Amino acid sequence: MAAVVLVPGLWNSGAEHWQSYWERERTDCRRVLQKDWETPRRSDWVATLDAAVAGSSLPVVLAAHSLGCALVAHWAGGSKHLAKVRGALLVAPSDVEAPSYPAGTTGFAPMPLDKLPFRSIVVMSSDDEYVAPGRARLFAQAWGSRLVDVGPKGHINSASALGMWPEGFGLVEELRAAV
Repeated sequence: MAAVVLVPGLWNSGAEHWQSYWERERTDCRRVLQKDWETPRRSDWVATLDAAVAGSSLPVVLAAHSLGCALVAHWAGGSKHLAKVRGALLVAPSDVEAPSYPAGTTGFAPMPLDKLPFRSIVVMSSDDEYVAPGRARLFAQAWGSRLVDVGPKGHINSASALGMWPEGFGLVEELRAAV
């Protein structure tokens, strides 16, 4: 069985976010805790994610949201711990290159477009304020990910009111089962 490593995005994930539900309600999920959620530097976040994966006694499935998806893509380009990853669920990948992307992040643009070295699923919403549908499709194609369009769900965050989001965890289970 693989552990689930939750990879939040900018500003972390609040109490009503699906990642927080998973962390509270499941014993197999743990969150990557970044030092700076407001003005993150890519190098710091990559190092923290790398330490979290390296420190797991089990293989992992990454469950990333928003800027966390860009983090996973950057991290995958240089980590020595890729063999521990069974897959990645990449939910609502923010377009860090969009002019409307919030200010304050350092080093996340341009978005990496190299194929990921592990199985992945990109989950997109048709009305996400942080990524246009065409860009989400481009990311999924470039990363070699299966694309799941959940329809109009906003940024697939707390405001989307998904609670435990069992459909999302079903995708995690799909990645866990893949060999």
